[in-house]
Amino acid sequence: MPDSSHITADITSHITYLFDPLCGWCYAAAPGLRRLSELPGVTVTLAPTGLFAGQGARRTDAQFAAYAWSNDQRIQQLTGQPFSQRYREDVLGQHQAMFDSGPATLALTAVALTAPERELEALQAFQQARYVDGRDTSTVAVLAEILTSLGLGTAAARLTAPDSALLAAMQTRVEKARAEMQAFGAQGVPTVIVSDAAGRHLLPSGALYGPADDLLAQLAGC
Repeated sequence: MPDSSHITADITSHITYLFDPLCGWCYAAAPGLRRLSELPGVTVTLAPTGLFAGQGARRTDAQFAAYAWSNDQRIQQLTGQPFSQRYREDVLGQHQAMFDSGPATLALTAVALTAPERELEALQAFQQARYVDGRDTSTVAVLAEILTSLGLGTAAARLTAPDSALLAAMQTRVEKARAEMQAFGAQGVPTVIVSDAAGRHLLPSGALYGPADDLLAQLAGC
C-alpha cells in the first residue's frame, strides 16, 4: 500500500463529478468525494445529470419502495453508508410521493450561482437529510429549509421563486453533464472524470468506496 503523504504532494487535477442527488450509490460515494475535494491541488466540479428528474421521475409506490430499500441495503452492506429506518418509513413509506431529483438539482444550481464553493456541502447535507434523517428531498420546502439552515438563504430564496436564469442554468448543467457521459461512454452515476497532465480520463467509480490510500493511488495513477 503506497504512503498517501507522498502521493498527495504530486496530485494536481480537476475532478468532474457526474451524479444525481437521489442516487444511493452517489450518497455512498460521499466520503470518498469529500476526501478528493480536501486534497491540495484538486478541484471538484459537480455535474448533475438529471437522471431522476423530468422523464426519470416517478411515484414512490409500494413496489418501487421495496426495490429501492433492497438496493439501499445492498449499498449499505458494501460501503458502510447508513440508510436509516426513518428514511424507510418517512420517505419510501410515503407511497404516491414523488421520487424526483429535479428540485434538488435546481437547489444545487441555486447554490452554484450564489455560493459555488459550498455546493458539495449542500449536496451532502441533502443526502444526510434524506437517507439518515428521513426528510423528503424531492420537495422544494424541505430543500429550502436545509439551505437556510446552512446559511444559504440567497440560494433558498432563488429556489422557492426560480427565475428564468436559474432554470436555464440548471438545464445547461444537465445537458453538459449528459454530453460528458456520452463522450466517455459512461453507463450511470456516479462517474468521475479526471483532468490532469495526462489528459482526461475516468477514475474507476469503485475507488470512491474503498480505503483512502487506494483512492489517492488511483487518482495519482499509481
